[in-house]
Amino acid sequence: MNDLFVLAMLADGPKHGYQLKREAGFILGQGDMHNNLVYPLLRRFTSAGWVTRKAGPGERGQTRQTYALTAAGRKELVGRLGDYNDTDASNARAFFTRVGMFALLSSETRLRILDQREAFLRGREQRLSGMSKNLELGAFGTEVVHHLIAQTRSDLAWIRRLRRLKPDEKEL
Repeated sequence: MNDLFVLAMLADGPKHGYQLKREAGFILGQGDMHNNLVYPLLRRFTSAGWVTRKAGPGERGQTRQTYALTAAGRKELVGRLGDYNDTDASNARAFFTRVGMFALLSSETRLRILDQREAFLRGREQRLSGMSKNLELGAFGTEVVHHLIAQTRSDLAWIRRLRRLKPDEKEL
């Protein structure tokens, strides 16, 4: 998933490595992404032809490497974003990642992703409701299951809202 994030961070324009580390870490809800994660990915992307690297002057006189997504890199990114399966549908982070980059995907791909996530959530809601009715969970267990049901229903409502959104033409 980290490789997808780093590649996606370049979709809106060139960035230097430090900027990628900070932005990816911020989006993932952590500190800066570690050098040992970002730079090997950038080397791999450059070798694959998905990213170009260009040296330029930094703010303090140092040389700073700037990375940019190539057409092949954009194609790879869109392909990976669209490669969404049932395992991804059960993973909130995988779903949020796709939704955050829906502007890069076709409407058919967006709808397929929403359909898969919705199917997972409906199954989850049924399983949780069955647990609530058929198992003796105790006070705290019951609270957890009711919270998860409410959270699942909230996610289903969000998917309904996402289906109504129309991306700006300039985003595509």
